[in-house]
Amino acid sequence: MIGIFGGTFDPVHNGHLRVAQALSAALPFDELRLLPCGKPVHRAPPHASAEDRIAMLQLAIAGSPSLLVDEREVSGNGPSYMVDTLASLREEAGNASLVLIVGWDAFTGLPTWHRWRQLIELAHLLVVQRPGNMVLPCSDVKALLQQHRVDNVIELKQRAAGCILFQPLELLDLSSTQVRARLAAQEDVSGMLPTAVSTYIKEQHLYLSEIGKS
Repeated sequence: MIGIFGGTFDPVHNGHLRVAQALSAALPFDELRLLPCGKPVHRAPPHASAEDRIAMLQLAIAGSPSLLVDEREVSGNGPSYMVDTLASLREEAGNASLVLIVGWDAFTGLPTWHRWRQLIELAHLLVVQRPGNMVLPCSDVKALLQQHRVDNVIELKQRAAGCILFQPLELLDLSSTQVRARLAAQEDVSGMLPTAVSTYIKEQHLYLSEIGKS
């Protein structure tokens, strides 16, 4: 069973790592891939280069053999569409179980994704949900949920795609936007970033002029 955890990771922070490590410990993943977005469609371009974001991810997961960095999106030239990424992974994985990890906000916003109805045909959806965070989904997402929701991870492992499973998880109240703002203001980020990532950012002089940017 292969987990796919996407994001811009600009920069990767301890909140990202807590999600990845908690899911890797709780669920029977053979591997969990951190997938940095190349050219996001729904947000501004990343502040750091693809090379820097990859380097920071590699430093962050050093010593965690179950976590891998998948560079396929940053290697492409066009916009990053998850449906195309999953199709590429499916070609490689054959009939293996693929599990796309999304937060509740992303899940309720699925109708804004490119060819979103095909996602469930290519992978399972694992919805990471903060307790008490319940923005109601639209009718299309409700229908998808009614058709595909399961309550046992065994069903994800036994099938290649087609299931939706909810995973409650305590999440850190932390974002890359907050980290960049503190770095730009030359404020302390200890506790927000892995030490190796913080050192890399200082050595490469990243995020020093991000105030006022999105």
